[in-house]
Amino acid sequence: MTAERTILVTGTDGGGAATVAAATALHAARRGRRTLLLAADDPHRTLDTLLGTRLSERPEEYESGLAVARIDEQAAFRHALGEVGGRLKPVLDLLGADPLDPEELTALPGTRRIALLRALHTADADVLVVAAPPPAALIDTLALPEQLERYLARLLPEQRQAARALRPLLAAVAGVPMPADWLYEARGHACAALARARAAITAPGTSVRLVVEAQAYPVEELRRIRAGLALHGHRPDAVVAHRALPPAAAQSPDPWLATLAGRQQDLLAALAAELDVPLLVSGHPEVALEGVAHELYGEGPGPAPAPAAAPRLEDRRAEDGLLVWHLPLPGADRADLDLVRRGDELVIGIGAYRRILVLPSALRRCTVTGAGLADGVLAVRFAPDPALWPRG
Repeated sequence: MTAERTILVTGTDGGGAATVAAATALHAARRGRRTLLLAADDPHRTLDTLLGTRLSERPEEYESGLAVARIDEQAAFRHALGEVGGRLKPVLDLLGADPLDPEELTALPGTRRIALLRALHTADADVLVVAAPPPAALIDTLALPEQLERYLARLLPEQRQAARALRPLLAAVAGVPMPADWLYEARGHACAALARARAAITAPGTSVRLVVEAQAYPVEELRRIRAGLALHGHRPDAVVAHRALPPAAAQSPDPWLATLAGRQQDLLAALAAELDVPLLVSGHPEVALEGVAHELYGEGPGPAPAPAAAPRLEDRRAEDGLLVWHLPLPGADRADLDLVRRGDELVIGIGAYRRILVLPSALRRCTVTGAGLADGVLAVRFAPDPALWPRG
């Protein structure tokens, strides 16, 4: 089951994202939506302090319509091993190894990301609000299903299952059982899980809400985050400027406070001019969660999901003999951009982020002649290859 609305609240300003996530969940619940608030990355239990309760892996009712829970890495790791335990037994028997006892299990790096992906499509709620990892880790998590699906397709292509008739012969020659059956069963299980996670990530009701520090957040960092999200097909539904000074502070008789408030207003104006989504402002965290929710959303439902613009193929063969693939990358900087053609794929890198895109069928019969980045759109130019392009 996937929630009708999933809001991934992320930020780099410490507890700001947790505060906004809690206020968002409270707002949704009090508007009559059955809501789950999930702490996916909260190592210091900031949400526990905010809510005055200890969150556990099992969702518990906080108030009418609002349940709260947290991701437990150890429990998630044991659950994952439990699901594949039967499939691992032939491998362990083949190697002569003994299975690990539950007390020996320690969560591996990346367990939390897998647990978050699973939670996105299993949450029993109308609205799922996630106190998500910081932006870089969240982008990596959102990209993970597509990356793993690609690795599985390359390492264990389905076509290889056609060689089943040879397995008894190979087993007799090698003197050991061939692992192909359980291996491909595991592949099918993994592909199904990845498909469910990817469907939840790309669902129309899923969006990212980015929390920034109102007083000292560089616009350049915001651009890089937006570019990383856009590279993987996402964009924020809103940006929240947290811990903002009240507008009246700019008129304070205290020169230091008035200067600080004026600088903050300039920063917020620059942020608003940079964005094509709403900029929401909340005050200092001393305000109760109800107050934060009212500051951000008032009596309305809050920002709607903002789907990222899809790639677009432009046919300019009549004008200049080219096909142009337009890829929206708002916030991308030409200096951070890497572009490589690899067979039928295009490898795009933006700073620390990287994605491999399969070319549309028409472009696979073309050669890359150039590319340009303007107004947040990467335009890659292709010329039809006479040796591959259909004649006539």
